[in-house]
Amino acid sequence: MHLDLSGKTALVTGSTQGIGEAIAAALARAGARTAVNGRKAEAVDAAVARLREDVPGANLVGVPADVSTEAGAAALAAELPEVDVLVNNVGIFGAKPALEISDDEWRRYFEVNVLAAVRLTRTYLPGMRERGWGRVQYIASDSAVAIPAEMIHYGVSKTALLGVSRGFAKEAAGSGVTVNCVIAGPTHTGGVEDFVYQLVDRSLPWDEAQREFMRLHRPQSLLGRLIEPEEIGNLVVYLASPQASATTGAAVRVDGGYVDSILP
Repeated sequence: MHLDLSGKTALVTGSTQGIGEAIAAALARAGARTAVNGRKAEAVDAAVARLREDVPGANLVGVPADVSTEAGAAALAAELPEVDVLVNNVGIFGAKPALEISDDEWRRYFEVNVLAAVRLTRTYLPGMRERGWGRVQYIASDSAVAIPAEMIHYGVSKTALLGVSRGFAKEAAGSGVTVNCVIAGPTHTGGVEDFVYQLVDRSLPWDEAQREFMRLHRPQSLLGRLIEPEEIGNLVVYLASPQASATTGAAVRVDGGYVDSILP
């Protein structure tokens, strides 16, 4: 299957590192003009430079903006008025006992993890509908359906994205625009190796260490290893492609079978 996004403009929020950067790379490889976003211009510039090395000939644009604020989202829209593929990836997470999460923290998680995505969907979906083609995606998490006790504010914010995605899919019905959620499972990102080696023997080679970590601490995974960010990028590219024209309103899992359910 040849996935060609030539002539399309894609925006990936929070794409200066980790999963977001891998998604941006995958979209660029598929031929999309890809906008890299982050809060700080220096981080955006650095990510664009890495992507140019990783994807020779990539059509990239850096768009620094804090999309968790109305002003930041407006500034981004002014720089990038039309988008064909919107990937709402930006998010924050952190562990905290449930009874110690303050109102301000709950608000912050919803501003960044939920409302940023809502704002940008509200910004770009009308243009997609007018043009008769578009793709909106939300990067969620297994935590959306298996709420972690140590960070319920994060989990609940990702649960909200499932509802946001389904609702906007109905708003886009019959227009040629698809709206979907991607449920990512335990992923190999920055800092994860240190975390794994806190829990398993540091003398083990990385491949053995991550498999031991998954066996002991994430036994419900059917994959038996951490997911690579590129694997999430591959699914995003497929959902962004013309070949995925009949997939909308869905929560599509790339979680290695982590969620023990036959439904999302």
